[in-house]
Parts: sequence; structure tokens; C-alpha cells
Amino acid sequence: MGRKLDKLTPALIDFIKNQKLFFVATAMDEGFINLSPKGLDSFRIVNENNVIWLNLTGSGNETAAHLKNNSRITLMFCAFDGDPIILRLYGNAEVYHRNSQFWKEHITLFPKLAGSRQLVDVKIDMVQISCGMGVPIMEYKNQRQALVDWAENQGEEGLKKYWEKKNTVSLDGFDTHILD
Repeated sequence: MGRKLDKLTPALIDFIKNQKLFFVATAMDEGFINLSPKGLDSFRIVNENNVIWLNLTGSGNETAAHLKNNSRITLMFCAFDGDPIILRLYGNAEVYHRNSQFWKEHITLFPKLAGSRQLVDVKIDMVQISCGMGVPIMEYKNQRQALVDWAENQGEEGLKKYWEKKNTVSLDGFDTHILD
């Protein structure tokens, strides 16, 4: 049976810190719903009602476009080993780009990763815990390095050109504000 909480507990914080993967879901009032997997060392817990993740360059930038228009967000973690847990964080988020004061104040929470493009600050309104008995048990081997390697090979100018070409507009045609 699922449980609802108004904040993360110390046990849930430990659970999150041990996860190698999380999922992000956002949507505008109309159009496509976006659901993205996230990995690498890109997630930080500020406190029991605030988390930040480092958004890396990808093939699109749906999350940024959605959050500029509708700040609702859901983050999901699920155990692929150990106790069968699914943890969802519901809240509102704001995207901060590389030239913002928020970026300057918080980027040092993360390792330097090529392709870093935004910080997403999530204020948690509700925490939901449910069973993950239907989630398969899987063995973690390692993080893929291909995304970071690709971004390093692009260099700063190459990344900027890629952002201009692939990351400025969502699938629904909404501005991501990545170049603001």
C-alpha cells in the first residue's frame, strides 16, 4: 500500500543517494508529456523539501520548455535491487541556465561534467512511496560515459551550436530559453 509524506525522511534520502538512475516527468497544459531517464552524478538533495539536478545536453530539451510554461514536475526513483521501492517526488521546479546567479551559486555542488546546460531546482510538495514488486532485479555494472565523451569532443563552441540547432525549441514548438 502506498504512503504519502510531506517531506523526505532520512531513510528516503539514503535510498535516493544509492540510486544510479531517476526519471523526470513534465507536461504543459497541451501537447506531449515528457518522461526522461537521468543518470551520472547529477542529483543533489538540498533538504527534505528541495532537490537540484544538473541537466546535461541531450537530443532535446523538453523539460526546460515545459517548466518555463508549467512548473509541475514528478521525479521517480525505483529500486532495481534490495527492497522493492518506488519513490515519487511531486512538486514545482524552475530551470536555471548557465548565465544565472542560481547556476553560479549551485554548480559547485556537482562534478564538472561536459555538456552541463541547466540546473533544475525542485521544491517538493508531496512524497509518495509505493511497492516496486513488479520492477525487475537488475545488476548495476557502470555508468555510460558516451554522453560526457561526446560533449567533451564538441567543446564549448560545438555545444553552443548544438544547443542552437537541437535544444532551443521543444517537440511542441515551445522555446526552451537555453540561450537566454
